[in-house]
Amino acid sequence: MGLFKNVFSSEKKETLDKGLEKSKTSFFSKLSKAVAGKSKVDDEVLDELEEVLISSDVGVKTTIKVIERIENRVAKDKYLGTEELNQILREEIAGLLSETNVGEATDFEIPRDKKPYVLMVVGVNGVGKTTTIGKLAHQFKNKGLKVVLGAADTFRAAAIDQLQVWADRVDVPIVKQDMGSDPASVAFDTLKSGVSIDADVIIIDTAGRLHNKINLMNELTKVKRVMQKVIGDAPHDVLLVLDGSTGQNAFEQAKQFTAATEVTSLAVTKLDGTAKGGVVIGISDQFQIPVKYIGIGEGIEDLQVFNKFEFVDSFFK
Repeated sequence: MGLFKNVFSSEKKETLDKGLEKSKTSFFSKLSKAVAGKSKVDDEVLDELEEVLISSDVGVKTTIKVIERIENRVAKDKYLGTEELNQILREEIAGLLSETNVGEATDFEIPRDKKPYVLMVVGVNGVGKTTTIGKLAHQFKNKGLKVVLGAADTFRAAAIDQLQVWADRVDVPIVKQDMGSDPASVAFDTLKSGVSIDADVIIIDTAGRLHNKINLMNELTKVKRVMQKVIGDAPHDVLLVLDGSTGQNAFEQAKQFTAATEVTSLAVTKLDGTAKGGVVIGISDQFQIPVKYIGIGEGIEDLQVFNKFEFVDSFFK
């Protein structure tokens, strides 16, 4: 199969390889033990592989899909050696990701027919939401786009302060109010400001409280409704930020937020410090929402546009 013939940007790919090192090392250590002394992919190897995938945070449902795909390959090819298993896994997992990440972006780009393009960012506190917003603002500004930030997480003074730090660092305007202000009011003011200065991109931060899903749902619905008074089809993208290092907990967060609001894309952060990189595969497959960005380091350039081929190549390298 010609899945991995893409020409990868060497610097970006090196960063990705390094960022996924812990996940890859952990996965292959488990895989090596699973196939030790085996020459053929049989039921016993598949059972072991199932355990490896689940323990690598790929998730049960996605693991079952991968195993079924490999079983079909085994049945069709009659004999598959364990040395071929690595390549087969690459192909089948890339195939799964292809079904979700259709028409994925290759760069930090926005639709040119939406101006300003409104991006609403959701996620629980501590997942790297504000940092992701700052890094996105940096990337969009580097593309020559005019960016405005909106500090609509008004429940924590720290959230407003942190977004201000990023606005200063990236040198983009920010719209904010005092802690405890109405988040929808901040979003409204941000969109009005963005329109008035002919902004290309508006990024709205929102509160990340999950203790009461009804309140969260009502709040996000209100923020959307108020934004639509300024720009009729806003927001154009609802980006859910998940902390990849939390593994299965990230699945639970995705479940809660997709129930509370319509999520249209995902960013998975903190993949560099964890062996749980497999969570990207499972979340992408289970929620059928495209992974748009991944965070693989602390640096301002360490937010990457997700490319399924690069990711699988780095994971199985």
